[in-house]
Amino acid sequence: MANVVVVGSQWGDEGKGKIVDWLSEQADVIVRFQGGHNAGHTLVIDGVSYKLSLLPSGVVRGKLSVIGNGVVVDPHALVSEIERLKEQGVEITPDILRVADNATLILSVHRELDALRENAASKENRIGTTKRGIGPAYEDKVGRRAVRVMDLANLETLPGKIDRMLVHHNALLRGLGEPEISADDLYKELASVAEKILPYMDRSWQILDEARRAGKRILFEGAQGALLDNDHGTYPFVTSSNTVSGQAAAGCGLGPNSIDYVLGITKAYTTRVGEGPFPTEQQNEVGEFLGTRGHEFGVVTGRKRRCGWFDAVIVRQTVCTSGISGIALTKLDVLDGLDEIKICVGYELDGERIDYLPASQGAQARVVPIYETLPGWKETTKGARSWADLPAQAVKYVRHVEELIGAPVALLSTSPERDDTILVQNPFQD
Repeated sequence: MANVVVVGSQWGDEGKGKIVDWLSEQADVIVRFQGGHNAGHTLVIDGVSYKLSLLPSGVVRGKLSVIGNGVVVDPHALVSEIERLKEQGVEITPDILRVADNATLILSVHRELDALRENAASKENRIGTTKRGIGPAYEDKVGRRAVRVMDLANLETLPGKIDRMLVHHNALLRGLGEPEISADDLYKELASVAEKILPYMDRSWQILDEARRAGKRILFEGAQGALLDNDHGTYPFVTSSNTVSGQAAAGCGLGPNSIDYVLGITKAYTTRVGEGPFPTEQQNEVGEFLGTRGHEFGVVTGRKRRCGWFDAVIVRQTVCTSGISGIALTKLDVLDGLDEIKICVGYELDGERIDYLPASQGAQARVVPIYETLPGWKETTKGARSWADLPAQAVKYVRHVEELIGAPVALLSTSPERDDTILVQNPFQD
């Protein structure tokens, strides 16, 4: 029995939903270990689409699902998502959903500050945040002034915690020339949702330790992609948490020895939402082709994604920083019909060839991709369920990707349908 961490190996939007759903069917417990409701994925089960942004994917299948302490939780967004799934016939009860008592809460002041700062920034300095309060909530967490889920159980202690938080936030608001936040309003905001959240509150570390000792399969899922990691991504155009696989342990309270397999979800080309460097971006007919064929719009925001050729440099780097055991290659079918396909195999930086993405913001903006060109294929790969169903050139493309990134393909996805998958290695049976 193996416990599996799923990470996006690029900038997110790699098609994690289908793969996570396939894995969650085999798992006993599904854990969300970082991020907030600023990213999401779509599950398609029996023809019905379920859009999740905060809830772990296991809830749709009635599996025990845990929101770990590494997640920042907007309590109103969580309640809204639970109610939305209920309208689709999915009943979320404390029997299947637990929320870590030490998870940080996102409040209205976080959303307001997020939007104010993003809107005030010049175009070249904008991060591309979703303005949902994720960053300011994480700032309060590390600044030791956050309100956490457990605080909803002790409303009499909330005023002091709110005052401590507002000393910081109201100073920022005054500096931006904005009205200050009322402590009474924040108290009412929290008190109004407490009874809806508290039934789900629990000690995530203890639940998961018991599951691990009982030999149950645990699936750890994150949001975004590894290149949006606060340490290892394209800083400062990153998210406010660690998105690499190592966060799976810290974000739920288990040790790293609880992780047996890391599956990197990898798109057969590259996309990015928001601002920041993107060496292989194609602002031309190729980019339009990939975006149209791949339906490249954000699940949560609806924003159009930037599209480009597969970048083996960044994925190879993620294989290292996340310790990826194998990849799930998705959206291969989007490449069908192209006469030729390019893969970035290195960069040129100031006249020198390099085989990594530099950490410097300035250097990231200056790198020039070095491409290899492979022949495309005219046949369709959509719906293929075995290697024999794939065109020869598509197989060559996949094999070359494996060689370039230094990791094997464990699963190959050929359409959004869950059964249209070529299974090479089941991560749960590593």
